[in-house]
Amino acid sequence: MEELIYLDNAATSWPKPDNVYEFMIDFYKACGVNPGRSGFDKAIEAGNILEDTRKRLTAFFGGDVDAPERLCFSYNATDALNLLIQGALKPGDHVVTTNVEHNSVIRPINHLVRDHQVEATYVPFDTNGFVDPGDIASAIRPNTRLVIVNHGSNVLGTVQPVADIGRLCKEKDVVFAIDASQTAGMVPIDMQAMNIDVLAFTGHKSLMGSTGIGGLCIRKHVELAQTRSGGTGVRSAYPFHLPEYPYRMEFGTPNMVGIASLWAGQEFIDQSGGVEKIHAGEMKLANKLVAGFHAIDGVTTYCCDSMDNHLATVTMNVEGLEAGDVGIMLDVDFSIATRTGLHCAPLVHQQLGLVDIHGGVRFAAGPFNTEAHIDAAIEAVTEIAERARNMKRVSAK
Repeated sequence: MEELIYLDNAATSWPKPDNVYEFMIDFYKACGVNPGRSGFDKAIEAGNILEDTRKRLTAFFGGDVDAPERLCFSYNATDALNLLIQGALKPGDHVVTTNVEHNSVIRPINHLVRDHQVEATYVPFDTNGFVDPGDIASAIRPNTRLVIVNHGSNVLGTVQPVADIGRLCKEKDVVFAIDASQTAGMVPIDMQAMNIDVLAFTGHKSLMGSTGIGGLCIRKHVELAQTRSGGTGVRSAYPFHLPEYPYRMEFGTPNMVGIASLWAGQEFIDQSGGVEKIHAGEMKLANKLVAGFHAIDGVTTYCCDSMDNHLATVTMNVEGLEAGDVGIMLDVDFSIATRTGLHCAPLVHQQLGLVDIHGGVRFAAGPFNTEAHIDAAIEAVTEIAERARNMKRVSAK
């Protein structure tokens, strides 16, 4: 069987580094118990991994290192974003977001608009795939309580100017949050320097962790309302959910295997030379991929004429073919894994005019891809585009 060329790292990074697999297994074998619920040695050891990972990620994101308890774990970024959006907005409030967003932001906001009298403004992106900070500022109203922006597009690969947006939000005294699902572990983030108040992350992409783990990093000056309640293992006689962090945003037994994977993922990033070095390697591959696609007749790429301020994510289409059909051909005929469709980001595809052709074909390189993988992808798309041209010539006769 031909070896799979995996170019779907924007969905989840795969494979994981060997040290992540090994640490997860070793940790769970050695102390896969419930942290913070008991005083025996194994529970304390599990609790140490939990708290040490909080501290490490807080520093990694440039959060308030003197308040690591404000790094709160969740199931994934979608879960974290629901906690953030529902905790930040109440009836009569206004939120500003963008057309670049994933459904993990769009849908919670739309539910609040429909069901809880929240108002929302969606700011479009320009022809290069970037949101103008001035447009964000112009959309802010007296009742705006939150600005939330997708730091890196999972469709276009563009990295938004969050430092500029954060500065404007600070001037207007509005909470600024980012969805860092695509950028955490990929590009440097400094919440304090960038004036980011809340950051939502997932573990299974460039942080090199497992699925089922994510979280929020919340600055000290921000308060989010509780929207859930339940067990914490602490102060059990108290009749309400605890108001202090991290319990304010955490509920029930944590995903300790996932948290262990994040710890190991940090080790991998450090041992690989940091996010800048990893990103540079991936962008070398992405630039080669884009150059190859631009040379193929009948192939269209989106918002990647320049790859500055970009992730290694490229979306394209082949003239005359549905995106889904291209994806099937890449998989079945060439053993190349991509992602097709609307990528849970319908507003991006609406603005690009791709909804009627069912979206695009996304290629996303990761740290374990090689130039040979990119060469194979370019050759495959070249052949698929030639097939499409032949089909067009036959149908024209």
